Amino acid sequence: MVEGLRVFSSILSQPAAPRRITGGPAAPAAAPQAQMSEQEAGNTLEAQAAAWSRVEQARHPQRPYPMDLIERIFTDFSEIHGDRAFGDDEAVICGMARLDGDEVLVVGIRKGGTTKERIRRNFGMPSPEGYRKALRCMKIAEKFERPVIALIDVTAAYPGLGAEERGQAEAIARNIREMSRLRVPTISVITGEGGSGGALALAVTDRVLILENAVYSVIPPEGAAAIMWRDIAHKDRAAASLRITAQDVASLGCVDQVIPEPVGGIHTDHEAGADLLGAALRKHLAELKALPLDVLLAERQRKFRNIAQFYTEG
Repeated sequence: MVEGLRVFSSILSQPAAPRRITGGPAAPAAAPQAQMSEQEAGNTLEAQAAAWSRVEQARHPQRPYPMDLIERIFTDFSEIHGDRAFGDDEAVICGMARLDGDEVLVVGIRKGGTTKERIRRNFGMPSPEGYRKALRCMKIAEKFERPVIALIDVTAAYPGLGAEERGQAEAIARNIREMSRLRVPTISVITGEGGSGGALALAVTDRVLILENAVYSVIPPEGAAAIMWRDIAHKDRAAASLRITAQDVASLGCVDQVIPEPVGGIHTDHEAGADLLGAALRKHLAELKALPLDVLLAERQRKFRNIAQFYTEG
């Protein structure tokens, strides 16, 4: 994560490199900030406001959490507890369930609705035992040839001293490695916030989906603003620079589909939103089940190796 922030810092501190279109002239270098026209300044402010609006939508207090969607989409959910090493992280929920006729493993993030529940769930920030529990359950699913579906809404992995002492980074890294090798179809959905390694540890899957008003980012905008400008008041500027909206990450190839939400956002109609998500899950699961396992793994690994590779045409 530290290395990622260094790269992000270097990107923001340097002017954008000119791009070339095959057979055409080189694009002019970006004008200095001082020479920016009123129209360009207005467009920049509009982009920042739009990006921050998506963050607010992703954090809307009435937005359904993963467990709300699990209860509406799946049936016969049976929870599995504990990592068999330290404890049972209540920020992460895992269990076997049915999606129509398919038996699947479902993994989700729990944030809690009331203040008491939020404290109990650690505000939806997983500790190492949460990721180890998820991986243990994924291995069970692999043994019984059951697809894995993860619903993700997490600001970040818990950064506390105890989590670091128990191997937070190792747990995330192990999940990333092992998920790339799971010999079952895998799908992940960013339903609200997809923050940093906390989300990636559950999102190395054959298909990565994202709801229309969700966000997916290496760091929360407030954290990026505090690092880059020493002031979280620049959070909207950071949100636009990070390109964290569903549409942005889709254009970068980080997700496979943007799932539409009901008019006004999924927080206005949980049932309709769950129906749209359920239909997308059924479609992608049917496509993945039709692929031979060796092809499935090869395509999964190829996808993640090719993410974020860019080049300039001469």
